Amino acid sequence: MSVLILAHPSDTVADLVADELEGRGMAVARLTPSAFPRKLTMAARLKDGGRWSGTLTTSDGRRIELGEIRAVWRRSASQFVLDGRMTAPERAFAYGEARRGFGGVLAALGDCLWVNDPVAASRAEYKPAQLAAAAEAGLPVPDTLVTSDPQAAHDWAKQLARPIVYKPLSGVWHADEGRLRLMYTTPIEDPDDLLDPRLSLTAQMFQERVPLGFAVRATVVGERVFAARIDTDSPQAQEDWRSDYDSLRHSVFELPDAVSAGLVDLHRRLGLVYGAADLIYNDLSGRFVFLETNQNGEFGWIARRTGLPIPAAIADLLERA
Repeated sequence: MSVLILAHPSDTVADLVADELEGRGMAVARLTPSAFPRKLTMAARLKDGGRWSGTLTTSDGRRIELGEIRAVWRRSASQFVLDGRMTAPERAFAYGEARRGFGGVLAALGDCLWVNDPVAASRAEYKPAQLAAAAEAGLPVPDTLVTSDPQAAHDWAKQLARPIVYKPLSGVWHADEGRLRLMYTTPIEDPDDLLDPRLSLTAQMFQERVPLGFAVRATVVGERVFAARIDTDSPQAQEDWRSDYDSLRHSVFELPDAVSAGLVDLHRRLGLVYGAADLIYNDLSGRFVFLETNQNGEFGWIARRTGLPIPAAIADLLERA
């Protein structure tokens, strides 16, 4: 049996899990998807019974037997690097074929554990789906509105009559004319601002502002939950702790059993075996409120700062596949 790790060669967090697996005597193969098709070739054939077999061969001659892969850990989904001599339409076509061919064969490997399954991971990118699944799992979630109607947003905020925030639906990193911009959770001070007609240009997500006691990053690995408490005195980080990492203080935290069980149930509903979930402890209500989970969320910094054995837990999951 072998474990396939899809990660960039410089990924030091992937090194932690790979070293753990190799220390246990596991066969580990590591590739970066961007090597395909120029530095990595695939030859796969569908056999009787619906199983794919064949090989992945690297430019230095390493061969990975598809039939021996029993677990795949997808750390990164780096872009394929295609032949620059192709025209733009040719590259677009070739990219789609690479994604559906290379990625499709790997996704179709029988009896193979994915961390995480690509289809489930794609669905989990939709925050409305996450919030609905969290509520079904019994986790408190903020009052939320997704709309492109300025009047609906204004009416909701007035009816809610509590502080609200805007949150981007597609993460914090956004391309802007050749530059990357960060978009964090943003307080909405005046509900009348929601009547801006530009709000109708796309979907917008607004939530009630949950009073912050402290934040929790809960890393879910199979049936296990590793929680870290995050405290800060920074006003900026109190709105979104990602905006001021230097102000953060981390400590190991024990979530109530019901919250941990709810997080495991949430990820099961989403079809995920791994997720980095963010919660806020509401010091007014005494409840832990679920905000979101990242199916490929980073855990290296949490493990380093708290000593939580997350790399070993991921290795356990892959080893049992």
